[in-house]
Amino acid sequence: QVQLVESGGGLVQAGGSLRLSCEASGRTFSRYRMGWFRQAPGKEREFVAAIVWSSGSTSYADSVKGRFAISRDNAKNTVYLQMNSLKPEDTAVYYCAAQSSLFADFGSWGQGTQVTVSS
Repeated sequence: QVQLVESGGGLVQAGGSLRLSCEASGRTFSRYRMGWFRQAPGKEREFVAAIVWSSGSTSYADSVKGRFAISRDNAKNTVYLQMNSLKPEDTAVYYCAAQSSLFADFGSWGQGTQVTVSS
């Protein structure tokens, strides 16, 4: 099991930026891909971005392409989500998750960090 701790959320005005961090510990050798998801009030959790740990290959939801960037720091076992040009509709609790292999679910989750974008 991988333990994940998110940080970096907060309140920002529309058009502003935030960077979220997610530090992994525990069975980090079993980590294939890490991702960010978000859940807004009254909505289902949705995929935001993911990165394959070994190759750095990334994927994004259409709603954040060109505005958000996911990256990782191998030495720090940390994945980041740089969020630029934030919109009120980006307001949500953001969760970090880890996937142990290509065909596995995202089985390890962090506690979440709140991002609020004011208009």
